[in-house]
Amino acid sequence: MSRVLLLSSNLCTDPYPVYPLGMAVVSGALQAARHQVRQYDCLAQGAGENLEAAITEFEPDLLSISLRNIDDVNSFSGEQGWYLQQVKDLVADIRRNYSRPIVVGGPGLTLMPEAIADFLKVDYAIVGEGERSLPELAATLAAGGNPPRIIRNDRPLAGHEFASPLFDPALIPYYLRESGILNLQTKRGCAFRCDYCSYPLLEGGQFRVREPSLVVAELQRLKRELQVDKVFFTDSIFNDPQGNYLRLAEEMLRQGLDLQWAAFFRPQGLGRPELALLKRAGLYALELGPDAASDRTLAGINKRLTFAEVLEVNRACLEERLPAAHFVIFGGPDEDEASLAEGLDNLEQLGISVVFAFSGIRIHPDTPLQQRAIAEGVISADSSLLKPVYYFSPLLDREKMEATIEESFAGRPNRIFPPSEGLKRIAVMKNFGYRGLMWDQLVRFPWQTKG
Repeated sequence: MSRVLLLSSNLCTDPYPVYPLGMAVVSGALQAARHQVRQYDCLAQGAGENLEAAITEFEPDLLSISLRNIDDVNSFSGEQGWYLQQVKDLVADIRRNYSRPIVVGGPGLTLMPEAIADFLKVDYAIVGEGERSLPELAATLAAGGNPPRIIRNDRPLAGHEFASPLFDPALIPYYLRESGILNLQTKRGCAFRCDYCSYPLLEGGQFRVREPSLVVAELQRLKRELQVDKVFFTDSIFNDPQGNYLRLAEEMLRQGLDLQWAAFFRPQGLGRPELALLKRAGLYALELGPDAASDRTLAGINKRLTFAEVLEVNRACLEERLPAAHFVIFGGPDEDEASLAEGLDNLEQLGISVVFAFSGIRIHPDTPLQQRAIAEGVISADSSLLKPVYYFSPLLDREKMEATIEESFAGRPNRIFPPSEGLKRIAVMKNFGYRGLMWDQLVRFPWQTKG
């Protein structure tokens, strides 16, 4: 078998450092296949000499780079928000002293595998889930085989086939100190077809669910062995329409799990009974994704929900004394001055809940939004999307739109625009020792005690 060094290339710490779960999952699969595994995290352990020393000491037969994101999907960031150049520089640094194969994988790679592999100048690229593909690649290379450069999965893994993450105890203290949160996944895929979203491309168009008892066992292990007391579930949508998320909550209660958790929810079909159950199981805050603020713009991105449903879920959260944050994008398809005004009025109805607003939608390849952008002349059919390109509705002026949003949000701690404003506030809170999501501390909710 092979010696495989897995390397997390992510250096982003906004709004807080996120544990490299993908690397941990693939490490678990490699270990199960009896390969020798070492994990290295550029964020927690640094690059440069530290990484060079780790490679020299371990002498891997194969070095695998995990690419979580290629940019920050924030139209205000410019070149600073594009991560691929720093990964290319990382590969070049590794190549100075390492001549064996380098493979790259992860969700960022899967968006544009050929283009990214060429840009990074790596030997191999794994598209999609790596649990099966990376162990097979390592075994093939060890046997002297000649695998293809771009490796694609023939079939998605079923939920029971997902590898259990191999968390590295050497990395845990950094993330508990800097963010206070670890992350875990209970399902993959997304059955919704929002026009801008890459999740169906990355994880498939159906929910593939892990067995609740296995998820709870992993949570118990995190708490018992690694002293983790807060977790964020990284599912594309936690509250799947089939209700698997409720069965997970029931299993948490049945096994007496004493751990706080949060997740990303679709603001639809989520009432007080469901929230009460989730809260008893440890839910302490919800991140909600309406992604648009008026029925017209919700329809423009094919969200398949109404803002009345968003308000209903928000009301239920407040009644159950659960902090909620809404993530909204302005300037998407069909946005005009009327829908902008309506959207801002709608957000007023969310009351004390937190709102993060963004301007423009990152155009991803092979999405309906890309086709619309081509049809409207926003981009051409041969436009490279390797660097971020954003869709802005041709029906309104971007600068005027952003000025209107800023004016509406001015002086309000629970309304964040532009995104950098939220990062400034969170940075101040970090200086005072706050850890966790932190947006739930931006404003005092009515049920929170003073002091």
